[in-house]
Amino acid sequence: MLFNAETLEQIASGRVTVAFRCWRRPTVKTGGTLHTPIGLLAIDKVESISRSDVRLHDARKAGFASVEDVCRECGRRSGARLYRIKFHLVGDDPRIALRKQWRLSAADADALVLRLKRLDARSACGPWTRAVLLAIRDHPDTRSAQLAQLTGFEKEWLKTNVRKLKNLGLTESLEVGYQIAPRGESLLARWEAQ
Repeated sequence: MLFNAETLEQIASGRVTVAFRCWRRPTVKTGGTLHTPIGLLAIDKVESISRSDVRLHDARKAGFASVEDVCRECGRRSGARLYRIKFHLVGDDPRIALRKQWRLSAADADALVLRLKRLDARSACGPWTRAVLLAIRDHPDTRSAQLAQLTGFEKEWLKTNVRKLKNLGLTESLEVGYQIAPRGESLLARWEAQ
């Protein structure tokens, strides 16, 4: 579930605590969390609703001026159901602190390498983690389409899998492209020293 910059500002200030989405199936679940650029959101409730269930107070909590605006925005996808998502900001994104933890003990480095090997083993594309980390290090600020060409992976596949590296604190997203986090630099330095 993505939010634009204006909505993220409203979430950070507490003015927006509801979202409406048209999905074939939800991408978040009640009790889950969502990482955003402004911090971690707790997902309080996800419910399938009809358009007649949209109320003005929820529309305004979602940043809309009217119920009609919600229905117009959410009426663009055929075959999808309307969902109301209630959430609140929990705090800072824990990945930010994680990526700053660059002093890796041997045990930490071994655990990270094991996680990366598992990602490689589960991939239909074969080993990819090291190649993608090196490409991001060597080509920071590079758009995902260009990075996909450099690595030989499909763009959407690459974006999905870079998120897995980000969740481990190894990369971070920029306005355009990605860069290696200090934690990722430390891991790559250990690999190259071996």
